[in-house]
Amino acid sequence: MRRTSFENMNCSIAQCLEVVGEWWTLLIVRDALMGVTRFDDFRERLGIARNVLTQRLEHLVAHDIMSKVPYQDNPVRYDYRLTPRGRSLWQVLTAMRQWGDDWAAPEGPPVQTLHKTCGHITVIQPTCSECGEHVHRRDLELVDGPGVRDVSLIPGR
Repeated sequence: MRRTSFENMNCSIAQCLEVVGEWWTLLIVRDALMGVTRFDDFRERLGIARNVLTQRLEHLVAHDIMSKVPYQDNPVRYDYRLTPRGRSLWQVLTAMRQWGDDWAAPEGPPVQTLHKTCGHITVIQPTCSECGEHVHRRDLELVDGPGVRDVSLIPGR
């Protein structure tokens, strides 16, 4: 069953969900970020039905999240590799994983992030792109951007 489309909603979160909002999609991207590239490997790791995986991979290719690269001629078989657009989803998945670690992993995180440069387990924290300070929600205010069409997007005006 197809969910409601967010295609016409003037909201970057809605537009992101339009591309990666189906739950299998982010699990496929998660595995791709860990180096999985082959259809059968995705299928085995995720326990996903063949037809669903085919649809999800086609969707990811159509939205330039993954590219299809042949690795075998007879029969033709493909690697599914993340594009720069797909690789940039690591920040989204990292935020989701850290939320899950904090709120849905009673025995502790199933995996942790090791910062290879310093050798320590780390938690990724948002910083201001201009001054470098760590930012928290309370430090931020939403203002109209250049693409705003609906001034009611920001509540409380």
